[in-house]
Amino acid sequence: MAQKVKPLPQSSLRRSFGFLVKYRNIAIGVYVLALVVNGLTIIIPQVIRWIIDVGVVQQNLDVLWVAVVGLLLLTVVKGFVDFILGRWTEVASQGVAYDIRNAIYEKLTSLSFAYHDKAQTGQLLARSISDVERIRFLTGRAVLRLFQSTTLLIFTFFALLLMNTGLALLSMLLMPLLAWIAYRFGRIFRPLSLDIQQQLAEMTTVLEQNLRGSKIVKAFAQEDAEIDRFNDENQKWFNLAQKQVRVQTQHIPLIDFIASLSTVVIIWYGGRLVIEQSLTIGELVAFTTYLGLLITPVRRLGVIIPAVAMASAAGERIYSILDAQSEVEDSPHAHELPDIEGRVMFEDVSFSYFNQQSVLKNLHFEAEPGEVVALLGATGSGKSTIINLIPRFYDVTDGKITIDGYDIRDVTLNSLRDQIGIVLQETVLFAATIRENIAFGLPDATEEDVINAAKAAQAHEFIVEMVDGYDTEVGERGMTLSGGQKQRIAIARALLKNPRVLLLDDATSSVDTETERLIQIALERLMEGRTSFIIAQRLSTVRMADKVLVLDNGRVAATGTHEELLQESGLYAEIYHRNLRE
Repeated sequence: MAQKVKPLPQSSLRRSFGFLVKYRNIAIGVYVLALVVNGLTIIIPQVIRWIIDVGVVQQNLDVLWVAVVGLLLLTVVKGFVDFILGRWTEVASQGVAYDIRNAIYEKLTSLSFAYHDKAQTGQLLARSISDVERIRFLTGRAVLRLFQSTTLLIFTFFALLLMNTGLALLSMLLMPLLAWIAYRFGRIFRPLSLDIQQQLAEMTTVLEQNLRGSKIVKAFAQEDAEIDRFNDENQKWFNLAQKQVRVQTQHIPLIDFIASLSTVVIIWYGGRLVIEQSLTIGELVAFTTYLGLLITPVRRLGVIIPAVAMASAAGERIYSILDAQSEVEDSPHAHELPDIEGRVMFEDVSFSYFNQQSVLKNLHFEAEPGEVVALLGATGSGKSTIINLIPRFYDVTDGKITIDGYDIRDVTLNSLRDQIGIVLQETVLFAATIRENIAFGLPDATEEDVINAAKAAQAHEFIVEMVDGYDTEVGERGMTLSGGQKQRIAIARALLKNPRVLLLDDATSSVDTETERLIQIALERLMEGRTSFIIAQRLSTVRMADKVLVLDNGRVAATGTHEELLQESGLYAEIYHRNLRE
């Protein structure tokens, strides 16, 4: 099983900001503009003081007009800089989200089947969408607001000291208490945020599974049971959200109350200084304006702390994906696999899923170039495992697999899989056109190549009968097509690659007899010259094989042609009389 590394919260935040390095020029510009905005914000109260003390109190209309026009210009400039600031912030943060999503997708596509066998699709979706969005907000507006608030706090405090030292120190009296409450808020909120995001992913998983299996749910009349199951998960999420709201409503109003209390104290004390003529009315107004600026950063903590807490939790979940180690990857000295003839050899191969009970045990056989090998055996005998090991969807536990003498672990995955065509047991089509699905493994294929592959797979006739022909959209997972049609398109997709090794995992199990006959005719012609492995379910498949491997409990119990095995293998004869006779 792929191991996951769980970074500390501080590490996850630091790594998230590492994605911002690519956009450092924009980020630097953002913080320079933030300082400009804060500078203009600090100047505005002084202009207001001048308007009151010189323009209003002294009834000087000239000063009043100049000051008002100046205040208007400052406001316009500040608004314009704010606009550029917001735009650049979004460019940088959206770029971070873009890169993280690409990194997640690239990682998920590179991880082996072993990882995806245990991963839940809903969890992966939640991490790729909602968790990335939280990181985006953190690296954008959240951290910008924190920077702006901190610098504005410092600028404002020095402005207050210059105006009146006593009032400035009095205004800071309750700040340590506010800081402690904010710290306590963050410590409670972060683990709660992690629980909420985890539960949201669980709920997404239930929803995704029900949508994917909607036909089964309806067929077994389990709508009510599945509604109850979703309701249980939704209730858990609701309870956690309620708890989150309680934590916020306990702390944020308290922060606001203490901040407002500071304002009341300052107005009372500042009012006395005005009466005693130690302070002008303009200075008091400017002072209370500065105090509002001083309190604003503290109030913003109510938004910033939850954002940081949620982003920290989201980072842990995202990096658990990015740090996952694939069980199947290119070795440091892997080389390109040259064009092959197709000689496949299993040499004492053993395999087990997740280090549990062995599926294959000391398997040894060879397929010559151009040979058709049929795999036959009971469920769980190892047929599909052999198909999965050849393209290295999994790596062998012991022994080795070679193609033309090359150990497949010593060549690059891309060069190996480029020469292998495969049709999986579960036909997978994408929500695209028929043409795009056939050309999936060879995007540059010509129209003629696509049509020839479709004809070879006996798919061309039903395709051209459709209204849009090869431009027909097949819907999600090919839902608009029948099982036989989907399977023939999957075969055409494999054949278009013109592979040297062809793997057919139960390729004709979902088609009727007539469709199977057409596919068999095509396969007999197209498998000529290719090494082909077919999981056999029907007598026609076994008869066309050059070699039949009879598997029993992960071992080769017998090998030979159909006629030879009927005479020599009791197990094969039993399977033939029970399952294969037509």
